[in-house]
Amino acid sequence: MLSALIIIPVLGVLLIGLLPKQLSTQQVRSIALVITSIILVWTVKLAFDFDLTNPNFQLQEYLNWIPQLGLSYSLGIDGLSFPLIGLNGLLTLIVIASSHGNIHRPRFYYSMILLVNAGIAGAFLSENLLLFVLFYELELIPVYLLISIWGSEKRAYAGMKFLIYTALSGILILAAFLGMAWLSEAGSFDYSAIQTQNFALNTQLILLTVLLLGFGIKIPLVPLHTWLPDAYVESSPPVTILLGGILAKLGAYGLIRFGLQLFPEAWHIVSPGLATIGVISVLYGALTAIAQQDIKRMVAYSSIGHMGYILVAAAAANELSLIGAIAQMIAHGLILAILFQLVGVVEEKVGTRDLNILNGLMNPVRGLPLTSSLLIMAGMASAGIPGLVGFVAEFPVFQGTFAVFPIHSLLCIIASGLTAVYFVILLNRTCFGKLDNSLAYYPKVSLSEQAPALILAALIFVLGIQPTWLFRWMEPTAQSMVVALNNPVPTEIAIKQ
Repeated sequence: MLSALIIIPVLGVLLIGLLPKQLSTQQVRSIALVITSIILVWTVKLAFDFDLTNPNFQLQEYLNWIPQLGLSYSLGIDGLSFPLIGLNGLLTLIVIASSHGNIHRPRFYYSMILLVNAGIAGAFLSENLLLFVLFYELELIPVYLLISIWGSEKRAYAGMKFLIYTALSGILILAAFLGMAWLSEAGSFDYSAIQTQNFALNTQLILLTVLLLGFGIKIPLVPLHTWLPDAYVESSPPVTILLGGILAKLGAYGLIRFGLQLFPEAWHIVSPGLATIGVISVLYGALTAIAQQDIKRMVAYSSIGHMGYILVAAAAANELSLIGAIAQMIAHGLILAILFQLVGVVEEKVGTRDLNILNGLMNPVRGLPLTSSLLIMAGMASAGIPGLVGFVAEFPVFQGTFAVFPIHSLLCIIASGLTAVYFVILLNRTCFGKLDNSLAYYPKVSLSEQAPALILAALIFVLGIQPTWLFRWMEPTAQSMVVALNNPVPTEIAIKQ
């Protein structure tokens, strides 16, 4: 049943590859939309089979694939992974719906997007560490191609930088997993077979540090973030949604699943440092965003800041902060997706992303009034205005973190205020003021171009008004993680000098 989330996009890749060459770009896009709609419908079906009271892995599938390597095809889903699976299905549909109808090499383009969807779904579902690495690496080449072929002027440089950083991330994670399996003497990479609590504490700290570096690149955290601005800015808007809305969550997910859950004792030791790194990322992202003149680069740096909240919440590691961390992943994905989608519309219709040139887009006759209105709402959501999903995700992060790291929590709240500053700058210069008469009329935005943003806006508003619709999926798993974290199996080996 879970395998369908991997099989459907892979079959979609094969189907699109076999399509007649004479099909138009729009026809190929329509077929890709049908495939992603089926994935989303299947995800909804799984939601009805998901037991909200069960904190453990559910709907499990197991096949002893290559026992000599300890590799099994082991899938499962819980309250940490299921919301992210839903986000993956939704945003993949948004990405395809946001793509241009006249994009060149459409069959290759949509095949790569579906392959990324399959890789991300497989990583979120994997219960075998080696299987996770395989799916984690599966998206590497497709995303590199999406940046390098369909990006902007410096796309080759940005794509290669992404490739190098992500490959290094995968190597570090694989090295940590190999060490965990070897030291466990389990003969398997299955998640349930890895018993890290019996390692020497120094060994735990070393392995956890390697994981933090690997997943920190993917999130990314400061100072491992330098690939992000180039990759986000040089990618096309739909590919940027893939990068920020979905791919970055693999890093945060891995940090919680394999860092916090497998190394509870070591996590307690490093958590103050992790919280500090998270705060640095939050403040750096906000302050750097304020200094930007390119609205796409401004949103890219804002992403670094908002991902920092997740690390601070995970470091606090109490029930409320972990619920906030998972909710922040979903909220960040939705808000970043609508921001990049709207920035793409503005760039296409106006021809620039420069804050010094953009002005008066709220003009009801010659501007982009609906796009501007949605951009204002998205900025408010990112700034954590009550009534929108950004607030309901950030509030438990702040509240849960304050109980453990009060100073860090206060600094995050200050950074949230800085978020409002740079979005006020963006919205004031972009949406308001007098439209330059020399620019005449901008092209109208069609309903199909607005539809992805309208869907995301509806979700941002509804989940902001009814946060329990989001929290109920993750609460039992967060509670279970806290219990395990506070009652780790004691180490049997003393700390080695």
